[in-house]
Amino acid sequence: MTITLPQPTPAIPDTAIYERRESVVRSYARSMPRQFTRAEGVWMRDNQGGRYLDFLSGCSTLNYGHNHPVLKQALLDYIAADGIAHGLDLHTDAKADFLETFEEVILKPRDLDYRAMFTGPTGTNAVEAAIKLARKVTGRELVIAFTNGFHGMTLGALACTGNASKRAGAGVPLNHVAHEPYDGYHGPEVDTAELLERRLADPSSGLDAPAAILVETVQGEGGLNAASPEWLRRIADIARRHGALLIVDDIQAGCGRTGGFFSFEGMGVTPDIVTLAKSLSGMGLPFALTLFRPELDQWLPGEHNGTFRGNNHAFVTATAALRHFWSDRQFQTDVARRGALLERRLDGMAAEHGLSTRGRGMMRGIDVGSGEIAEAITTACFAQGVIIETSGAHDEIVKVLAPLVIDDAVLSAGLDILEESVRAALPAAYGVAAE
Repeated sequence: MTITLPQPTPAIPDTAIYERRESVVRSYARSMPRQFTRAEGVWMRDNQGGRYLDFLSGCSTLNYGHNHPVLKQALLDYIAADGIAHGLDLHTDAKADFLETFEEVILKPRDLDYRAMFTGPTGTNAVEAAIKLARKVTGRELVIAFTNGFHGMTLGALACTGNASKRAGAGVPLNHVAHEPYDGYHGPEVDTAELLERRLADPSSGLDAPAAILVETVQGEGGLNAASPEWLRRIADIARRHGALLIVDDIQAGCGRTGGFFSFEGMGVTPDIVTLAKSLSGMGLPFALTLFRPELDQWLPGEHNGTFRGNNHAFVTATAALRHFWSDRQFQTDVARRGALLERRLDGMAAEHGLSTRGRGMMRGIDVGSGEIAEAITTACFAQGVIIETSGAHDEIVKVLAPLVIDDAVLSAGLDILEESVRAALPAAYGVAAE
């Protein structure tokens, strides 16, 4: 079945209020200049009647699409019953339901035993709690992070982030972190896990004993670089032998984006600490979680907290998402099929132009060589009704983060537009007219 996406009306909204009152720090609105009014499933609509296929999904915050009816109804019912909205860390029905469901649907089937810490509502809050806990438990200061990693914008998480432009906004030194080369950073012939082992084993390397090793199995903002299972197992072994805690940042790669609920499933690794956020609530409601082995739960009461760690509305929709999508294998089977379709299509585009692809599962992209070419491609896609972004050190990766629930035919239609945009942009980039 062939699906043709409707062409949106190229009307620029009145931006006076944004120019007058909103900070110039905004970014997405610059490349997608529309006034969006509503969204459902995989579609967003603007105030001119334009409809857009969402290949961004709130940077993997909307894995189940916009306003999924099951999650929406659960929230509406809870609000209608005057359920607790804000509860700090008080016991509530919504929190108990989430914890019990998370235990039964996610942890027990995977033979995982984690304590759940409700941090502030964003991913960077979860990372801050993780690295603070690692330092507290080990008595060490250094965190080992990796090249092209992205972990958040608050100072501790930002220190672990590699991106120079993000780091430059800190205004203070970002210390107590060593950035070691990620898997494949020096090319396939260099074993970067061996380099790290050599540095940690050498008392004259200048690398202190770490409190933690912080890693993404797929680097969401850093270019969709995907660690191999073998490399990740080596890193886990290095952490264990050197007395460091292994932290997996699953904020963008988790909640099904790479196939399993956790991105490390099937890789032979059980992290000491895991951070989750983004699609955890299932509805785009702020919700972050830091998971850790029970023996690491060495906090004093109130030693780390946050006003909005008790977002009960997010607990409600998260519980509904776990029950609806994760109680059996069908959802994962569907995601695996769509991930394979996405892989085939992107590999075909790359082969046609002598390019390469990155990523895993439904977290994939194509390396088009430069940020300028990638911007031309995403601009062309947006003009044809597809919202899509870039990734990588130079924004050279065109990144597909379609909702995991997208229909196969709609996914293919969106990829058709991406393919046409790649064909048009690449000849133009080299001064050749597209046919």
